Amino acid sequence: MAVTVETLDKLERRITLSLPADVLKNEVDARLKKLARTAKADGFRPGKVPMNVVAQRYGYSVQYEVLNDKLGEAFAQAAAEAQLRVAGAPSIAEKQGESAEGQVQFEATFEVYPEVSIGDLSGVEVERVSAEVNEEAIDRTIEILRKQRRTFAQRPAAEGAADGDRVTIDFEGKIDGVPFEGGKAEGFQFLVGEGQMLEAFEKAVRGMKAGESKTFPLKFPDDYHGKDVAGKEADFLVTVKKIEAQQLPEVNEDFIKGLGLADGSLDALRADIKKNLAREVKFRVAARNKAAALEGLLTVVNFDLPKALIDSETERLLEGARADLKARGIKDADKAPIPAEMFKPQAERRVRLGLTVAELVKANNLQAKPEQLQAHIEELSQSYEQPAQVVAWYMSDRQRMAEVEAVVIESNVADFILSKAKVTDKALSFEELMGQQGA
Repeated sequence: MAVTVETLDKLERRITLSLPADVLKNEVDARLKKLARTAKADGFRPGKVPMNVVAQRYGYSVQYEVLNDKLGEAFAQAAAEAQLRVAGAPSIAEKQGESAEGQVQFEATFEVYPEVSIGDLSGVEVERVSAEVNEEAIDRTIEILRKQRRTFAQRPAAEGAADGDRVTIDFEGKIDGVPFEGGKAEGFQFLVGEGQMLEAFEKAVRGMKAGESKTFPLKFPDDYHGKDVAGKEADFLVTVKKIEAQQLPEVNEDFIKGLGLADGSLDALRADIKKNLAREVKFRVAARNKAAALEGLLTVVNFDLPKALIDSETERLLEGARADLKARGIKDADKAPIPAEMFKPQAERRVRLGLTVAELVKANNLQAKPEQLQAHIEELSQSYEQPAQVVAWYMSDRQRMAEVEAVVIESNVADFILSKAKVTDKALSFEELMGQQGA
């Protein structure tokens, strides 16, 4: 029998499902009889419980299960016959009013996927960036490697704290003469000039000698992570207990071999750093250009979104936010009163982009090819000491391979968009690129 689909709203639909009452009854009876074979009840041996007792105890739950199963089958069949692409789970309720004889009728209300129409990509304007690894970047990386292996030696008492020194201090802060939570510590260590403390705090400690104390004012930034003190001014008393000067290792053969380079030469070190930085630059440039291309894609699409998909994505973002808070050690993060509404714009964008990309992939055969997956995994593996093990790690897990496939597909989509759009090329310095976050 043909399925009648009623349009309620842009993407909202309703169909009527009819289930034969005798089929439902027979299925309930069959399941109760099967259940009776193993059912237990006081005063009866297992499997010998009377059917009326089994029905009284389990009848409601079995009827619920049967109804759910049969409605699910009926809805799936009706949606398939009507060639509907259902978005989200349907809401099913018993139909009010008269039903056909011998039938139990229900109304299923649901949403369908929209028709995704993509406009002319030739009118999309996209900025495509590029960057190169320069000698200064290699020099800075070598300095970072030296700092990672530095040691510290106590400074002479007459010398004050300078940038790069590790200082041990006692401090106490007060606001309007009252101590505040987190404003006091003893034996606290930090590195001067490396941004571990607020600049005003570092400025006050810089130049102080071991044994000296100082009181100074400090205004917390308005966006400071500690909400109780954000935007307020405190007075701090600091006492320097110890100052240790950093000792950076020389860039010699031993240092270089200690980094895993058997050659031990400076040329080999610089070449290895350049290769690793070039790989990072490639990934960042690709991420930046992919984000620009996908942003351009969204300018030529406009279609309604299923509320069910938006709600699902909003919930996923909300759970992600709670998980992030939990990872940061926030107490009762899973109960944090985070308004779901704040994630709705992001959820809408993700849903729209996902549907658009899926349509573009389907229409232009942009699926990930096996050789692309292999190449991407091998490129990822080059950042590790044992690439072959990393490749095997990816290839052995379906979920990890699905993540790789998603990345490759997005790259295919970005390349396709860039091949059609109005592209403006822009060269970035290494510093500009590394200071920006990839999408």
